[in-house]
Amino acid sequence: MNPNFKPNRRNVLVASSLFAMNLVAKSAFAQRPAWPDKPIRLVIPFASGGTADLVARLLANVLSERLGQPVVVDAKAGANGIIGADAVAKAAPDGATLLLHSSAHAINASLYKKLPYDTERAFTAVAPVVAPGVFVIAVHPSLPARNLRELIDYARVHPDTVSYGSAGIGNGLHLAGEMLAQAAGIRLLHVPYKGAAPIVNDLVGGQIKMMFNSPLAVQSFVKEGKLRLIAQTGLKRSAALPDLPTVSESGLPGYEATSWYGLYAPAGTPADIVARLNAETLRAMNLPEVMDKLAVLGTGALAPTSPAQFAAFTHGEIERYARVIRAAQLSLDS
Repeated sequence: MNPNFKPNRRNVLVASSLFAMNLVAKSAFAQRPAWPDKPIRLVIPFASGGTADLVARLLANVLSERLGQPVVVDAKAGANGIIGADAVAKAAPDGATLLLHSSAHAINASLYKKLPYDTERAFTAVAPVVAPGVFVIAVHPSLPARNLRELIDYARVHPDTVSYGSAGIGNGLHLAGEMLAQAAGIRLLHVPYKGAAPIVNDLVGGQIKMMFNSPLAVQSFVKEGKLRLIAQTGLKRSAALPDLPTVSESGLPGYEATSWYGLYAPAGTPADIVARLNAETLRAMNLPEVMDKLAVLGTGALAPTSPAQFAAFTHGEIERYARVIRAAQLSLDS
């Protein structure tokens, strides 16, 4: 201690206040049960059996082992993911209810006129769960285009005739086409379907001319010569498609359209719980056995990403899709 230090009334009051605050903080922490002290509900806002369900169950299995509590996957489908997200937004922020959502989470923020929650303020971003995966642009052989430049030139001469299908207005595959049309200054014809399966069948049959989809969905038809690949939609070439150029390197710099999955908790979830979930999620999804099962999605390993970094990523995706949606004048009611 400094021998010249002389306590005064102000110093004593400050020291007393800090001591009291420390006691209150320790008392509050001691009163909260060790987490997790009960089963965890992992909500997916889509139907069981799809990609989100696959991803959620892989994550849930590892988290159950690591956290010592059951992690139960709860599919609450409806309204493009809004119903399930709303259920989590209204849940207690105690780490017992989590949301595994897709890039639709960022899209919905601008696509719908009114949501029952604020996409950023109602949730705490926890961690990415699946790294962004690319789409491919596949065309019917009758379309006289073997690369992106030829596709753009053809569409410019034949506006509104290059039809492409997606699983509905405002989904990621639809917006990938809108982004391409806006970047290239062309007019494509969007054909919305009620599901993903009929799109591939109609493209192979020639009823539509083009589609954006996962590489897995079209690979067999490409090998048989029934479809042709034009480009992939990531900023960099996927390791699974090293010979297929990106849209960005084919004349539209900066173009990117990907799909991703992320983990969110209700706003107000304690920081120590969020940090633990972040670490365990990144560890779980980078396990070799998990990555082997996710290989069908064409994604890679997750980079170290803090909750703050994932929140910034989500914010960036919301803003990026908002620009596309405004330019296309798209709007839906929730």
